[in-house]
Amino acid sequence: MPNPWDMGSARLLASLGFEALATTSSGFAATLGRRDGRVTRDEVLAHAAEIAAATELPVSADLENGFGDTPEAVTETVSLACETGLAGCSIEDCGGPGDRRIYDHDLAVARVAAAAEAAHAGPRRLALTARAENHIRGVDDLDDTIRRLQAYAEAGADVLFAPGLHAPDQIRAVVEAVPRPVNVLMIPGCPPVAELAAVGVARVSVGGAFAFAALGAAADAARELREQGTAAYFERAAAGIAAARAAFVES
Repeated sequence: MPNPWDMGSARLLASLGFEALATTSSGFAATLGRRDGRVTRDEVLAHAAEIAAATELPVSADLENGFGDTPEAVTETVSLACETGLAGCSIEDCGGPGDRRIYDHDLAVARVAAAAEAAHAGPRRLALTARAENHIRGVDDLDDTIRRLQAYAEAGADVLFAPGLHAPDQIRAVVEAVPRPVNVLMIPGCPPVAELAAVGVARVSVGGAFAFAALGAAADAARELREQGTAAYFERAAAGIAAARAAFVES
């Protein structure tokens, strides 16, 4: 389930045969010239609605921490997300910008329960992904991660996600310990998708990686033009043009 960062990239990824998409908070923030976590709830929801409308594929939205610490704030955010045409959403268990601490266990579970109730209450049921942020927030505690994911499943989460895990034994331990499908973030050191599937992983996402790969290619092309005055970058651009023409043929 790759992560587009705008409508064009959503249509491109859909044209390549993927069956579902998810927004990326960091990739979207980059389109606004901001760092991850520096977008508002209204901006995120409007962006999610655009991505959901860009293709016929189901789309899950990265709703960060629900834009508030309390279960009530999470309820409001997920309820609004239900009105955007999304198929799913995710909620993190840590604070927002400036306070990225992992929430106390009981508060984290209450927030997931609130999100699940809101996601499942309306006529359009959203699949809720509950995220345990330990391993990208400096808490290298697999036992705590598993306890949290188990509790999030009991609180109503449909999918479980612990970004930052990449060792096969850790991933297998999570899959075997929890009763819901597990998502893995594809990062350096992760096994190939086929190996992840073999240990029971149900879904793979890439976060902002594709968005930043595109920005990296643009930066390389710009440096070549500015520093060397040449256009070797056009070989890569030509491949992008061809992909875009194929993807946008019905647009």
